[in-house]
Amino acid sequence: MIVVTGATGNIGRPLVAELARRGHEVTAVSRAGTAPLDDPRVRGVRADLADPESLRDAVAGASAMLLLVPGAGGHLDGERIVGTAADAGVRRVVLVSSQAAATRPDSASHKPMAELEKLVRGSGLAWTVLQPGGFYSNAFAWVPSVRAERTVRAPFGSVALPGIDPLDIADVAAAALTEDGHDGRTYQLTGPDVSTPRERTEALATALGVPLAFAELTREEARVGMLEFMPEPVADGTLAILGEPTPQERAVSPDVEAVLGRPGATFADWALRHAAAFTA
Repeated sequence: MIVVTGATGNIGRPLVAELARRGHEVTAVSRAGTAPLDDPRVRGVRADLADPESLRDAVAGASAMLLLVPGAGGHLDGERIVGTAADAGVRRVVLVSSQAAATRPDSASHKPMAELEKLVRGSGLAWTVLQPGGFYSNAFAWVPSVRAERTVRAPFGSVALPGIDPLDIADVAAAALTEDGHDGRTYQLTGPDVSTPRERTEALATALGVPLAFAELTREEARVGMLEFMPEPVADGTLAILGEPTPQERAVSPDVEAVLGRPGATFADWALRHAAAFTA
């Protein structure tokens, strides 16, 4: 049996479906406790990573676990989370971390995730660490302005970065959880190309079949919006990556194709698949 935390999110939901498709019994962990799909191999369990004790029933009898923590994980007791899983018999953990845990390990925004990586690597369990770049699904933040004004509002319109489709993260996670050859590996996950917010606006316009305008936000305007749903250090760290990326953060990684045997999706692919979300 495989435990998937964050099972109702952009990564967890398709991962649960893929594991069930492969014939695995899955425990889907979320705060609501609802299974993300109707399948006899999937059971939903209510648990909260902020309360590691609540995980005990979820991990009982499991052999592997996908650990996906909310935000940057700074408020969580990673040692107790991993310890609870190990005590219950889990022998393999796949951690969804962040590219910035490698590129900015001492930053206030991503140091907690870097520390969680160290804890997982030193846990005595078989482990794989996934370090994705920025999710294409962050573009869902554009939905209100696209619906109301056919306009995308974002900062740093000319800075090109490689993003990643959450579905590709889920597929890599499924491989790491169920296949040999991934233990002790760290994978940096990006799509096959880089693009700017302006270029992603054009790709989204093509997917929708309507013209879209691009309005560049100032750094402070973007920060105000981010602070509505993320802690201040995470907002500042995210803006630093978006505005002044390091060479490593600008680079396309080969790891998705190496694991899956196919290239990752482009932002244009993602936009076509999710175009309906942007239409009123």
